Amino acid sequence: MSDTLSVLAVALVCVTTVVVGGLGLRLSRRTSDFYVAGRTVSPRLNASAISGEYLSAASFLGVAGLIYDQGVDLLWLPVGYTLGYLVLLVMVAAPMRRSGAYTLPDFAEARLGSVLVRRLAAVLVVAIGWMYLVPQFQGAALALALVTGAPQWVGSLLVAVVVAVAVGAGGMRSITFVQAMQYWIKLTCLAVPAFVLLALWMRSGGGVPTVREGWWEPFAARSPDDHPYYRTFSMMLALCLGTMGLPHVLVRFYTNPDGVAARRTTVSVVALLGVFYLWPPVYAVLGRLHLPSLPEGVRSDTIVIQLPGRVVDGVGGDVLTAMLAGGAFAALLSTASGLAMSVTGVLHQEFLRPRLARLTGGDAFGFGGFRLAAVGAVVVPFVVARFVEQIGIATTVGFAFSLAAATFAPLLILGVWWRRLSRAGAVAGLIFGSVASTAAAVTTYFGGPLGGWGEALLANPAAWCTPLAFASAVVVSLATPGSVPRDTGRLMVRLHTPERVHLARSRVPD
Repeated sequence: MSDTLSVLAVALVCVTTVVVGGLGLRLSRRTSDFYVAGRTVSPRLNASAISGEYLSAASFLGVAGLIYDQGVDLLWLPVGYTLGYLVLLVMVAAPMRRSGAYTLPDFAEARLGSVLVRRLAAVLVVAIGWMYLVPQFQGAALALALVTGAPQWVGSLLVAVVVAVAVGAGGMRSITFVQAMQYWIKLTCLAVPAFVLLALWMRSGGGVPTVREGWWEPFAARSPDDHPYYRTFSMMLALCLGTMGLPHVLVRFYTNPDGVAARRTTVSVVALLGVFYLWPPVYAVLGRLHLPSLPEGVRSDTIVIQLPGRVVDGVGGDVLTAMLAGGAFAALLSTASGLAMSVTGVLHQEFLRPRLARLTGGDAFGFGGFRLAAVGAVVVPFVVARFVEQIGIATTVGFAFSLAAATFAPLLILGVWWRRLSRAGAVAGLIFGSVASTAAAVTTYFGGPLGGWGEALLANPAAWCTPLAFASAVVVSLATPGSVPRDTGRLMVRLHTPERVHLARSRVPD
C-alpha cells in the first residue's frame, strides 16, 4: 500500500510538472521568453519560483539528515542558506537586473568587454550547474528506491527526462510556473506530516531523544582533531557568498521588470525560505527520538522519508510517507529544472548557437538547438551521479557553494562596486578561485581522511579560497590598469542609477 501511494504521489508531481511546463509552448515565442521570461515576472511569482528552485534535495532531505547525524551545530545550515539572500539583496540584486544581461557570462562581457572572461564564466556556470545537478539525481534515486524498492537509476532517469522536457518546452517561462507551483507543493508536503508527528509526540507526553555526547552543544568537536569554529565559519561564508554565485539563482533576477521588483523579490524569498526551514530540524529531532540509530549502510539523508512509517501505523503512515516522497520529488524537479535552465542557456548561447549560425548563415534563435542544449544539460550530471553515489547530498552541494563563492562572488561584487576591476584581474580571480576550490574538493574525495587542520581546510575550503580569489583579482587589477575597460564609468552609472531616475527618463517625451 505504501509503495502504491508513493508511486502515485511521485507520478502526480511529475505529470503536473510536464503539464505546467507545457504551457511554455504557447507562451514562449521570443529569445527573451526562453532566457528571461520576457523580463515580466512579478515579485511574488518570482519569489515563489526562486524559493522553489533553491530548496533542493539538500534542503528537503540533507539538512534534516545532517542535523540528525551531527547535532544542533548544523542548524547553521538553514540560517546560512537564508542569509545568502540578504547578501544578494544588499550587494547585487538591483544592479544585476539593470545590466540588461540574459546570462551571467553576458554580464561578465558587458562589464569587462572581454571574450576570455565570458568564456571562463560560461565554463564555470556549466561546471557549477552540473555539480549541483548531481545531488539532485542522487536524491531522486535515493527517494524512489526507499519508497518503492526500484533500482536507483530509475529515479535519476525519471528526473532527467521530466526536467529536459519541461526546460525544452518553453525555457524560462515554463520553468517559472513549474517552480512557483513546486515551492508550495514542497512546503505542504513537508509541513503537514511534521504537524501530525508533532501532535502525536505531544499526545504521547513528549520525550527526549537519546543522543551522543555533544549533539545538543553548538560548536562541538566531532573528533579530537576537529576545528568546529573554523568549519562553521567557512560553511557560513560559502552559503552567504555562494548563493549570489549560483547561476540558477542569479538568472532569476534578470526576469524581473526592474531593480525595484528585484529587491521586492529578494525580501519575499527570505520570508518564504524562513517558513520552509522551520521543518527540517523537527524531522531531525523526532528522528533521533524514534530512530536512535540507523542500520548499516543506510544514510541519514533517508530520515525524513523513513520517520512517518515508524511513528504512524497503517494507512495514515502510508499517506504521510507518500506526501514526503512527492515533496522530495518536487524539490528535486524544481531545483534540477532551474539548474538545467541556467546550464541550457549557457550551452546554447555560448557553444551551440554560434556554430549553428555559421552552418546556417544566420543568427536565428533556434528552438531545436535550445532543446538539444536542454538534453545535454541533464545527460552529463545523470551519468556522473551513477559513479559518485557514496558522497552525501549536502556534501556535494556544499562544494558547489564553495566553488560559486570563490569564483562568481568576487567577480560580481567587484564588478558591481569597484570600477578599477580589470580584465586581467577578473581572469586571475576566476582562475585562482576555481583551481583552489576544485583541488580541495578532489583531494577530499580521493585523498581520504587527513585529520587535523589539513582535513578541515580541504573539506571546508571557502574560508581561504574566497579571500584568495578576491585578493588575486584586486592585486592583478591594480597591476594592470591598462586593461580596465574604457566605458566602465558609463556602465557603472547604469548599474547604480536609482530606479526613480530611470522611470523619470522614460517619461520624458522625445
